[in-house]
Amino acid sequence: MPITKIQFQPGFDKQNTEITAKGKWIDGDKARFRYGFPEKMGGWKKVSSTTFTGVARGQLAWNSLDGTAYDALGTNKKLYIYNEGNFFDATPDRSTANITSCFTTSSGSSIFTVTHSSHGAAEGDYVTITSTSATIGGVAASTVDGEYEIASVPTTSTFTIDVGTNASSSVSTTGNCTVTYEATAGRDKALIGYGWGTGTWDSSNTWDTPTTSSTVTISLRNWALDTWGEDLIAQDIDGGVYVWDSSGGVLTASNIASAISNAPTKSKYAIVSNPDRHLICLGTETTIGTTSTQDPMFIRWSDQDDYTSWTASATNSAGSQRITDGSQIRTAVRTRGQILILTDTSAHGMSFIGAPFTFGFQQLGSNCGAISSHAAVDVGGIVRWMSNDAFYQFDGTVRKLPCTVEDFVFDNIEPKQLEQVYAGSNSAYGEVWWLYCTTASNQIDRYVVFNYQENLWYTGSIVRSTWIDTGTYSLPYATKYDGSSSSTLYSHENGKDDDGSTLTSYIESGDFDIGDGDDMIFIKRMIPDFKDQVGNVNISLKSRYYPSDTQTTKGPFYYTTSTQRLNPRTRGRQVAVRVESNGYDGSNNDATGEDWRLGTIRFEVQPDGKR
Repeated sequence: MPITKIQFQPGFDKQNTEITAKGKWIDGDKARFRYGFPEKMGGWKKVSSTTFTGVARGQLAWNSLDGTAYDALGTNKKLYIYNEGNFFDATPDRSTANITSCFTTSSGSSIFTVTHSSHGAAEGDYVTITSTSATIGGVAASTVDGEYEIASVPTTSTFTIDVGTNASSSVSTTGNCTVTYEATAGRDKALIGYGWGTGTWDSSNTWDTPTTSSTVTISLRNWALDTWGEDLIAQDIDGGVYVWDSSGGVLTASNIASAISNAPTKSKYAIVSNPDRHLICLGTETTIGTTSTQDPMFIRWSDQDDYTSWTASATNSAGSQRITDGSQIRTAVRTRGQILILTDTSAHGMSFIGAPFTFGFQQLGSNCGAISSHAAVDVGGIVRWMSNDAFYQFDGTVRKLPCTVEDFVFDNIEPKQLEQVYAGSNSAYGEVWWLYCTTASNQIDRYVVFNYQENLWYTGSIVRSTWIDTGTYSLPYATKYDGSSSSTLYSHENGKDDDGSTLTSYIESGDFDIGDGDDMIFIKRMIPDFKDQVGNVNISLKSRYYPSDTQTTKGPFYYTTSTQRLNPRTRGRQVAVRVESNGYDGSNNDATGEDWRLGTIRFEVQPDGKR
């Protein structure tokens, strides 16, 4: 019987039916393409055994002039600086106050109520208590002193904390202390709004029942991060803008980020223009310091080389501009000697032109907005981003990227969690990644990759909330949220395993046939072609007679480095191939370190009659 070579086209085709995708790959996970052939992706390892609080929604790595490497991580709870295996809490403080007659306890309970008029705190915020004046309810002052996550906020003048030690007596409004409130924490995911005004009134509503709406979204906490020389600029999206001074050192507990003097107090995004060095706040206040004047399409910039000077005058270059075409600015990216500003519907260029206007603005595209604050990334002077229903590229001209997995992504993305979409590059493999939530999850659980070197797409599953490319570090770094309280930092393309455990990888083809599907086929032998194989590779054949039929699977067949051929003996009108490494060697043994790169598969095929 003749030996037939079958080589599938690189990339995934999820836009067509499996019959139409004949000769193509249609699905996979943890698999990429290089030089036109599929291979297993690299694995990952923990950068540090220490975790950090919250889910990361912004990440930026940079080097100081002395070569010290820093990695800033903005979470829904905190702002961290990572350095040499440790996460340092750099969260800015909101306010500090000395309060009296403040503690109330209940005997047998570790929950303390703190009374502070107009504290402005919310559940989940962090507060540090110091200088407690005396033993409170039988609990030593040294035990009461510490940092706490606020457990509840019963009133505008009280909040509760869990001190970790039960009170031995009940006391009411006794003792003094100093309270320091951190910047307001936020949600780890977007929520649908409830209450009066979020929906329409109808006969089903009662006076004591809140209404719901699928159109009112309570946003998650997000960060925009950039550098000002050696220092960190951190924009709490829809909050204030802060600076962290690297010269203070990460080992100094008192070296935390601080609000930038005179800067806007509520903005959608912040970025530093280079080389002219202006701090730019986008979607910001028309009156600085008055949050109610926030205009999502309004832009302000500081004086050159002075991020504390924001009032325009004849002697500085501070200024402002409002752009149109859109309802809010989503993000901004430095590229090609300008800043690309992406609204929810459009693209604009912001270029430094000098006095008297400082910056010039030009609309570059419409109906091409960004889906989130982190949906765009620049690689080599080309910006690529995810929009609400497509992918786009700017290389001097805005154009839509043809995408062979477009329907698969946008039909399954969770509409309430679009702000979680996070873009990053993996330049060693010519890839741009977008991390996103499917409808089955309220945290990121999938990725879609555009390989710009080979102009193709592939998808898969992963739990990561941020991603940064190599540069400061020799490997990409990404963060994983545990779904409840903390995150872990990983280095990617590091080995072939999931931090020491088996990393499953697979790729699956569309159906193929002979004679345009007129003939039944019988596959007696299969001769795979692998390069750099480590461990077993499992191969299955899936056959059926009609497109609507359920596939019948033969296998898996375990292909080792010494295997010459496989004998599947499979019949059908249409046959698909699945190649997988899953840590299983066929003998109930798990295996790590598996790797593979697939070449051309040869089949011994013969017609098997017609039906």
